[in-house]
Amino acid sequence: MSGTAESAVRSRGAELSLRLGHLLARVEAACLAAGRAPDSVRLLPVTKFFPASDVELLYGLGRREFGESREQEATAKVEALRDRLDGEVRWHMIGRLQRNKARVVARWAHTVHSVDSERLATALDTGARAALDAGQRSSALRVLVQVSLDDDPARGGVAAVDLDRLADRIAGLPGLVLGGLMAIAPLGVEPDSAFDRLAILHTSLRARHPAATELSAGMSGDLESAVEHGSTCVRVGTDLMGARPITSA
Repeated sequence: MSGTAESAVRSRGAELSLRLGHLLARVEAACLAAGRAPDSVRLLPVTKFFPASDVELLYGLGRREFGESREQEATAKVEALRDRLDGEVRWHMIGRLQRNKARVVARWAHTVHSVDSERLATALDTGARAALDAGQRSSALRVLVQVSLDDDPARGGVAAVDLDRLADRIAGLPGLVLGGLMAIAPLGVEPDSAFDRLAILHTSLRARHPAATELSAGMSGDLESAVEHGSTCVRVGTDLMGARPITSA
């Protein structure tokens, strides 16, 4: 590596360290304001659109979980880093997922946050069981049900009225583990009201499925509100990674 490249890596590492420190402080402050233990909420770095080298830098800063949203990019990143990181890494698929990508994602994902249909759940179950049989994974695939808080099909999510049926279906699939709920706050809506509704839905889900304790909610602009309403995992991209280095396809 040239001196210029080494300097760029050091500079990027320092930037990520500073941003990460600020975010961890935000999460801790949000937990304290909500009367929650700081370790009750995980920060999930969203590394989509960013190079594998950024994941390596974050790994060096203690991060072990990373969120991706595009199968092709994520699969390439997982393969590139497979032998370069010396400890366990948990990859999360947080974006909308097509059924024809389910088998590939089931080989490497620890958690899929965006399950919003029985057909997708079935495809992931098939992929996870095939990966288990092939020795490509050692445990069932953990999935979260993405529930819509605005009934906008373009943003994904099952309608609240269909949530119980989908959750029950997932719970009965041998290749999957129902982990909980995921949601995105609607555009143009005050997040407190959206996340309050989400908390009610999560309480109802846990009454039927007590082990579904994860609530994946909150991003750069609304994580404090999400934590106040029970989020256990905040997904942060922009405030951690900065401006995207490439445009989405």
